[in-house]
Amino acid sequence: MSGARSLARTGTYPDRTTYFFFEAPGYPFYLAAATLGHPENIALDKVVSAAAGACAAPLLTWLSLALFGSRRIAAATGIAGALLPSLVLFSSDVQSESLFVPLLLSSAALLLSATDQRSVRRAAGAGAFLAAAALTRPSALALAPLLLAPLADRGREPRARRRLAAASVAGLALTLAPWTIRNALHFGELLPISDGIGATFFDGNSVWANRIYDLEDRAGVGPMNAAMHADRVSRLAALGIVPGTEAFRSPSKRSWALIHAALEDRRADPAGTRRLLARKVWHWVRPYPTLFWGWKVVLPATLLYLALYAAAAVGMVGAARRGAVWFSLAVMTIAMAVHLAILVLWRYRVPYWDPILLLYGVPGAARFLPASAAAARTGTT
Repeated sequence: MSGARSLARTGTYPDRTTYFFFEAPGYPFYLAAATLGHPENIALDKVVSAAAGACAAPLLTWLSLALFGSRRIAAATGIAGALLPSLVLFSSDVQSESLFVPLLLSSAALLLSATDQRSVRRAAGAGAFLAAAALTRPSALALAPLLLAPLADRGREPRARRRLAAASVAGLALTLAPWTIRNALHFGELLPISDGIGATFFDGNSVWANRIYDLEDRAGVGPMNAAMHADRVSRLAALGIVPGTEAFRSPSKRSWALIHAALEDRRADPAGTRRLLARKVWHWVRPYPTLFWGWKVVLPATLLYLALYAAAAVGMVGAARRGAVWFSLAVMTIAMAVHLAILVLWRYRVPYWDPILLLYGVPGAARFLPASAAAARTGTT
């Protein structure tokens, strides 16, 4: 919010949107523009966030139709996307996921369409939308190698495949370049998007990480966050990185100091590191959110996601487009690996995994419905 407010008031992006770093600019820029310069209006922020999040359902419909060629399956996927509680929750609040999910889906849809239709413009658009997604949530930048997916399309001549891959990479680079150049000119450092990785890595890998996973009550979150913030400040101060110094004004020095502090914690506790990795894996794949939500939420969520996992597995096994299945699995694997290395929260999984689970889960579930089984198998309408 502070980034959007600064943009609205001064027309410039602040050097820091939190004590430790400046956030990725995509969502703050969107809020400032979509609210016509009034991001301080929370109700209006929620309206424009919901408007962005609502785009996910038609994009899922488009992707499903391209993948399976069935209007019924596509319509059902779009409806499921509009009703899935996790996506609805993100769209109903002021959170960057409401913008991030449609941007990521737009990139996927354009890349698929570019490959099918051999469209250089759509390939460039896929790269541009992935860059916009990364400018909203930097972890998406890890998916950049997947823009080379057209090279694996053996049904096209090599020259056409290279053109599509080059166009997608160019779209990514050209869209990301202005902000990266801005950071280089402003800070004198190479920062492709933001310097938030340091504080995030600290949260996910310092001694506080296991303590966070040990929390059993929502009431403990506030005191834990306050204590963790104080520890970050203390560790930076021990290195002379305090407000008013050149070191503190350097995003890379702040960020690297926190990364090194977390790595020292891990080296000092090998057993705790192994335990932390196991807990991260479980927190990423488990079919329910934090137990703080209570059993009225946790139990239905568990049943829903277990069914969705099973249906998506069936859908992937039976999907005709094997390249798209491998691409989807690559997205899921990369997203998981990146967050295991940095920070795992259940909500971070949702934008990367839930759309894929829906895309394959709906046709997978349809195979168990007598009236739809034939259509799901043959891809007819």
